Amino acid sequence: MADLLRIVLSLALLCAATTASAADEGRGGAPADAACTPRVVDGWLRPPPMPMPMMAGFARIENPCAGDVTVTGARSDAFERVELHETRVVDGVSRMRAVLELPVAAGSEAVLRPGGLHLMLMRPASPLAAGDTVRVELELGDGRHIGADFEVRAPGSR
Repeated sequence: MADLLRIVLSLALLCAATTASAADEGRGGAPADAACTPRVVDGWLRPPPMPMPMMAGFARIENPCAGDVTVTGARSDAFERVELHETRVVDGVSRMRAVLELPVAAGSEAVLRPGGLHLMLMRPASPLAAGDTVRVELELGDGRHIGADFEVRAPGSR
């Protein structure tokens, strides 16, 4: 009887651990497809048309994974600060605002492009010219980082 009780208790503990683990995933724990990594592709930087201590960055953020991801920040050793911004026309005036989180649905992509979502890269550590390459990393809400090389293109490029 004691052996049967130990077996029943062991099975109950195993079931409880499995249920707790599944519940943790639903609350932002490890994603079901943790091996899947979103990608940053076609990254490029555009200097402003006149000398200013900033550049705009554009790319596609592809999420081929089964779960949604959220971009929560960005960084680059080549710049003092990198922020995600969005340009919108409000009452006929183009306005830029910071974007704190950028969700990217499973199997989808987010496009950073001129006149819309983009990166603002402020105060370069050294002068950059067309043809130079800069590494930029995006931080995801789950703590992972995805990076890519962004090519500096001449002003006016698309």
